[in-house]
This record gives sequence, structure tokens and C-alpha cells, in this order.
Amino acid sequence: MAFILSGCSDKSTVSSDALPVIIIGSDEYEPYNFSDKNGNPAGIDVEIASEAFLRMGYKAQFKNIVWDEKDEMLTTGKVDCLWGCFSMNGREDKYRWVGPYMNSRQAVAVRADSNIYALSDLSGKRVAVQSSSKPEEILSQNSADIPQVSGLYCFVRTEYIFAALRKNYVDAVAGHEYMLRVFINESDNKYRLLDESLLLSKLGVAFAKDNDSALPEKLRATLYDMKNDGTLAKIAVKYGLDPNTALGGITLE
Repeated sequence: MAFILSGCSDKSTVSSDALPVIIIGSDEYEPYNFSDKNGNPAGIDVEIASEAFLRMGYKAQFKNIVWDEKDEMLTTGKVDCLWGCFSMNGREDKYRWVGPYMNSRQAVAVRADSNIYALSDLSGKRVAVQSSSKPEEILSQNSADIPQVSGLYCFVRTEYIFAALRKNYVDAVAGHEYMLRVFINESDNKYRLLDESLLLSKLGVAFAKDNDSALPEKLRATLYDMKNDGTLAKIAVKYGLDPNTALGGITLE
């Protein structure tokens, strides 16, 4: 295998099936990781990871996991890393990170005729979020900086979140900006986004804290090259993200 990899200057001539596999733990979170119409992994992180590891001489294999079990999967070696719109914010010391490689905005959507215009207006309101998501974590906090909602409803699937808003079971929904914009566009603009961000987070690739291999640093260097050669921006644009927002302040140095 070493001979095959070192002897090929053009990896495109080598079948990806012949490359060693890196198993990536993730869960479905569009547009970062989801199943396409054929049931194959697709999305921003799938494309970034596949290209990055191919450049490094590996084949990326995404493994859908129960996100609440991610740490056990990582520490026992069932996955090599965690990658899927995974925010570094507040977790900087928990993993060996590669990143940030991209920004991610968490936002709030309400009905167009709602009297909610600022995050502070969420106080005493009902909000729906995806289970184990960053908005759930934020809105669950008992902090003077966070509006205290009257009810926080957590759903496994995003379509249930939007159904709750459509049926007036909740006053607002919180989630990734891309997800909310798709919902708004498909609903004839009957809903709108708040201007304020619930969170602007830095996304990273998480390796086990005690991982002392050279792989994370090689991945960082590869992502650095992909940013500078425009690959990251092209992938962001392909999935409807503004590259200036998605990559603003990202250096990977």
C-alpha cells in the first residue's frame, strides 16, 4: 500500500477503494451532511472531507451515529474523528481540533406577522429546535444574556420543527440559517428571519484529546491549501452559502 501511494503522483489514477479509510462520525444536518436521492452521503462537510482526505491519500467514509454517543464512539476508536457542522465554541479544550475551517450561523425564524423582531422578544415565547442542537443548548441556559422562553420543544427531525410553527404550536423556530432560509423560500415568504444571530459559531473537525498522531496536523495543512486555492469557497457557494460570511476570519494557520 505504501508503494502504491508513494509511487503515484496523480491520485486520480488510483481507485479510492484502494486507499486506507478514515471513518468520520456525523449525523445528518443539511447542508453539511445529508443523504442524497440515492441514499449516498452529500453536503458541505462530505465534499470538504472527501477532497481533503483524498489529497492526503485516504478515502473518507461518513458513518451516521447517534450524536449523543459521539464521545464514546471517538474514544473507543469506532470513528476516527467527528465532522458535521460541529461547533468548537465552548468545547475548545475537550478535543484535539482541526479548525476552524468555516463559520456557521444559528438564527431564529418567525411568522411574517409575528411581533417578534429581536432575540429579547423571545422571552416568554414557545420555541422549537432540533434535539441535541446548539440552539437547544443556548436556549436551555439559565442566563441573563439568554431570553427565557416559556417552552422549548425539541424534535428529532427538522420537518417536525417547521410543522410546529405552521400549526401555531410554537411562536418561533431556531436552527441553522441555511435550513431556515430553505424553509422560508419554500413557504412563499410567510416567515422571516430575525436580523440578530442566535450564535455565530466556528466549525472544526474533532479528534480525540489524546490523539498524538500526525493526521490532525496534516488535515489542517490540507484545509489551509483548500481555502487558499478557492475550494472551500466553491463548495460553500454550491450549497447556497455566502462565502464571505462562511469563511470570514478563517485562516487555518
